[in-house]
Amino acid sequence: MDDFGQVRKEAARILSEKKVDVVLGFKSGTIPLKAQPAFITSAKDANTLILDGFCQNNLAVFLHDLPKDKRIGFICRGCESRAVRALAIEHQVKRENLYLIGVPCSGILDWKKIQDEVEGPITSAVDNGKEIILEIHGEKQTLKRNAFLVDSCRTCTGIEPVGTDVIIGEVHLLDLDDDELPPTWAEEFEKHSPEERYQLFTEETDRCIRCYACREACPMCYCAECFVDHIMPRWSESMVTRGGTQAWHLIRAFHQTGRCVECGACERACPMDIKMTYMTDKLNADMKKKYGFEVGADDEKQPPFATITLDDKNRFVS
Repeated sequence: MDDFGQVRKEAARILSEKKVDVVLGFKSGTIPLKAQPAFITSAKDANTLILDGFCQNNLAVFLHDLPKDKRIGFICRGCESRAVRALAIEHQVKRENLYLIGVPCSGILDWKKIQDEVEGPITSAVDNGKEIILEIHGEKQTLKRNAFLVDSCRTCTGIEPVGTDVIIGEVHLLDLDDDELPPTWAEEFEKHSPEERYQLFTEETDRCIRCYACREACPMCYCAECFVDHIMPRWSESMVTRGGTQAWHLIRAFHQTGRCVECGACERACPMDIKMTYMTDKLNADMKKKYGFEVGADDEKQPPFATITLDDKNRFVS
């Protein structure tokens, strides 16, 4: 039995033994290049679960919206397992009510890049772990898989799930050639002058239509009322203006400091293809350099900006 066959078997077992009420994972989508979230409540339906490069979402985003007493089986990759740890530390989920099935990640594929690479409608797509096999106008076309990984997966160092109840499958680092590892946006961004950085930032944020798809896709955005929706007092302009839009992206990035699990779900959800993770990547790097903190590294340590001790100096108090 292949590794994911073992995952399906484990999902069926915990459902049939009533250890969980639901198993959260992916199933095939209705169109090529996309899978869809699946909430499996019957052991016989566990065979519909899949996991490949077309599974785009970070499914941890659903956890804080489900009833806290619901027992949930969760098939999670590295970034999703780190999100679970972060959510548990922030008391958004009860870890004792979760059964985490860890699966090593082989990387998420950028369906937009794939679509742009070929001519004609894609009628079927298969990710076999090494190649992407497409059917276009009844003919097969093969693409090199690694060339179409999303940017967040190209630089990911957290492939192995953490803090899970079980891990199924062997961890293999992505075998990328040097020409498949371009500098990250964060690295490129730091090479520029402050004026050039602002220009790059402006070019990205000017495309924003304030749909908040990035917020809805992020597992760490769970506030009952977001600051942009708050009206008394109003923290940010709600209209699509340059100032209001820039404020939205900056404040959201700072809210994610030491909390972002660098999954890239926000960018993948964005209909305008706006680069966002270079800001949170930079802020996370600063957290690691200054405080030695990494998101999801353990089950107890709070993010530095969320930690207050009695001997803190109240420098922020006027």
